[in-house]
Formats: sequence, structure tokens, C-alpha cells
Amino acid sequence: MLRLLILFFLTIGLWIALSGHFDPFLLSLGLLSAATVTLVSHRMGVIDAEGQPLGLIPGLLRYIPWLAKEIVRACIDVAWRITRPSLPIQPTIIRVPANQQTVPGRVSFANSITLTPGTISLDVLEKEIEVHALTAESAADLQSGEMGKRVEHLESG
Repeated sequence: MLRLLILFFLTIGLWIALSGHFDPFLLSLGLLSAATVTLVSHRMGVIDAEGQPLGLIPGLLRYIPWLAKEIVRACIDVAWRITRPSLPIQPTIIRVPANQQTVPGRVSFANSITLTPGTISLDVLEKEIEVHALTAESAADLQSGEMGKRVEHLESG
């Protein structure tokens, strides 16, 4: 029941954020749409722990600020390398261990890698992620395992 309510309110919130309309008639249509999406999703059986990993929320409150800092740091590094051609760019493909226990954990790790400028997740395997890194430094940062450990902590709540 909790997952149904969360989906319903997230759908309403998304509808309001995207539409920006507060006319009573349009709000009622948004509520009707959110209720329809929630009921259809419930009947399809797609509202489960994998689709709504509520256990990740406490860990996200610690992880998101750290990831934002890493993204900004990587943005500055990539921008610096673009504006200074003398700085080395050494594209490389590496495999990073993915010790996360759940599928959402591995997906979060792969998405975090891709969100960080200068690195892209190419393939998510059972116990590792194939990554294209723009520089040797970004490859070394990933191979240090800090991001992976933080995602593991995120997973455990």
C-alpha cells in the first residue's frame, strides 16, 4: 500500500512540475491521470521493491552530495583539458569491479559513472562494469573503488 501511495504522489508531483497548471479542472485531470497510472501499474504487478527501492533513500541522502561534488570536480577537469590542449587526454577502456548485491545497486553505480564527465559505462556485467575513461586519472579514480564502496553503502542503507 505504501508503494502505491508513493507512486501516486510522485506521479502527481511530476504532473504538476511538468505542466505548471493550477486550474482546478486541469488539476483534477492530473489527479485522474495519476490515479489511472497507479491503478494500471498495480494491476500489472510492476510496483515492487525493484521498481521502488525505498531502502535506498537513507543512503541517497549521504551519496547525492558526494556524487555532486565528484561531478563538479570532473566537469572542471574535462573543461580544463579542453581549454588547455597541452594537458593529456588518454582514452582507455577499463573494467571496474561491481560488488553491489542488487540490480538497482549495480545500475546506480553504472549511472554514477556515466554521470561523471570523462567516464561512460559501456557494459554492466554480473561482477564488473566496462568503462571508457577519458584520462588515466579518471580511470585510476574509478579503479580506486571509492565510488563502488559508496554505492555499496547506499545499498545497505
